[in-house]
Amino acid sequence: MEDFVVSARKYRPATFDTVVGQSHITTTLKNAIATNHLAQAFLFCGPRGVGKTTCARILAKTANCQNLTPEVEACGQCDSCVSFANNASINIHELDAASNNSVDDIRSLTEQVRYPPQTGRYKIYIIDEVHMLSTAAFNAFLKTLEEPPPYAIFILATTEKHKILPTILSRCQIFDFNRIQSKDIADHLAKIAAREGIKAEPEALELIAQKADGGLRDALSMFDLNVTFSTDQTLRYKEVLNNLHILDYDYYFRIVNAFLQNDLSSALLLFDEVIRKGFDGHLFIGGLMEHLRNLLVCKDPATVALLQVADSVKVKFQEQSRNCTVSFLLSALSVVSQCDQQYKLARNHRLHVELCLMKLAHINSVLSFTGNAVDDETLKKKVAEKPAAPAPAAVTASTLPTAETAVPVKSTVTEIPKTPSTPAAPRPAAPKFSGGLKSARAILASTQNAVEAPTETVTQTQTISSASRNLPALSADNLPTAIAQFLKKRGEEGILSSTEEVMFAREIDFQDGEMSLVLDNELQLEKLNEIRGDLAAFLRERYAFDRFSIDARVSPTEIKRGPYTPKEKFEFLAAKNEHLMELRRKLNLDTDI
Repeated sequence: MEDFVVSARKYRPATFDTVVGQSHITTTLKNAIATNHLAQAFLFCGPRGVGKTTCARILAKTANCQNLTPEVEACGQCDSCVSFANNASINIHELDAASNNSVDDIRSLTEQVRYPPQTGRYKIYIIDEVHMLSTAAFNAFLKTLEEPPPYAIFILATTEKHKILPTILSRCQIFDFNRIQSKDIADHLAKIAAREGIKAEPEALELIAQKADGGLRDALSMFDLNVTFSTDQTLRYKEVLNNLHILDYDYYFRIVNAFLQNDLSSALLLFDEVIRKGFDGHLFIGGLMEHLRNLLVCKDPATVALLQVADSVKVKFQEQSRNCTVSFLLSALSVVSQCDQQYKLARNHRLHVELCLMKLAHINSVLSFTGNAVDDETLKKKVAEKPAAPAPAAVTASTLPTAETAVPVKSTVTEIPKTPSTPAAPRPAAPKFSGGLKSARAILASTQNAVEAPTETVTQTQTISSASRNLPALSADNLPTAIAQFLKKRGEEGILSSTEEVMFAREIDFQDGEMSLVLDNELQLEKLNEIRGDLAAFLRERYAFDRFSIDARVSPTEIKRGPYTPKEKFEFLAAKNEHLMELRRKLNLDTDI
């Protein structure tokens, strides 16, 4: 029975052309060998499993080859190449710095450098995991690295470049290895599967490539694992999905469809199914965030190439992306990102994720209520019609007014879209009304038995139009009643504060759709800015008006300070009784005590 050799070793590249995904480095090294411009020291740095040590060995083998091919590759037949293939080369030395990191190990290496090679041109020293060397070992290596003999070449490899001393970095040519693209890994796995006689679905190989996260060695290890699991030498997408414990794309497509339909129940049930399958909530949130990012990328044909998924899955992303607006995707990404950042701080992780799903399931309702549920084509047409007009800021779920949002002193105007209707008669100037807390409560008592105006449910595609519902017009006469009803509603909900009662117990001017009031302090202004959206929504349900805005300002109050020092107290009393000044002169009294 033949001994099994893992694919990472069996199919390790032996020439520059067989290195996967690092063409910018292999081309440079081949040109350096061809023009005899090899540096005295190289530093190969990058993530694990991307070919650093492999390229170091190929460079060492090719530099000493006696019969280079026209493509500047090692021939594989000369004495140097044969000895290298048999691990018997006396000119190429490998040192594992993770286990040989002391000063004595480096001194032993520098002693060997003094002797020239017996055969070949170069003595090459490959030091792997060089960041594990101690500071003293680095310092002992400096002189040799800076002025080595002409026949010595040092190749250092590391995954943590930041741990290497700057004095070492300045003496090396630095090559940064990139993460290998998923497509390159999938193509390489397909070639290996064909050579091994293994049938593999393209989606399965693409899944392994994505799970490897740019590391070819990790991809080959997972490939071997799934081949071992298969009984008929076939890699299937579903089996790879279960073996690698990856959440299927289908869950994310289904849950986004539930969000688009405002179906919270289906979203929660899907999440429960994910949890019962043993997946972590944090992993689910990370996958959902990546799914939403992919949908946003699909909105523009120019960025579809950024999707690193199989072609069949890419078609599904494009189909679902057509049903999502950019506003929905940006708002959803903001909500999921906040959930991801706060996940570790939450005590109940499942409830934390479920609260995130609840917000996502109502984003479309919020966007429709704020008038932002506009499809992308309509938005492009509007922008094309008015190129000179400044683009309005998009209202997303993350930008709705909250207690933490900074609000300007003058509240913004909440506009209601106008609908064609008969011209109204000119409105007379609205008189001011002066009401206090008592008058508001009196109005509440008088309207306790009155039937409130019915509210209508605004659907996702409905345009809000108060005029089309035959509602009474908002005026200075019925504004006190409206505010009293608003305070009553907040009181029933348990969210009414004393600040709100005091705030509306003052003179309010209402003219041409603008409510003006003067407040006592910044605290009242902050509270008004916090509830102005709720007040506008409440009035919109019960009254008809074309526009409504709130202009609030804090009244500058003059601070009156009473007498404090003995002198000030005496002058205050003397102003009331002139005999005190005469008494002071006669008794020769002093007030500065």
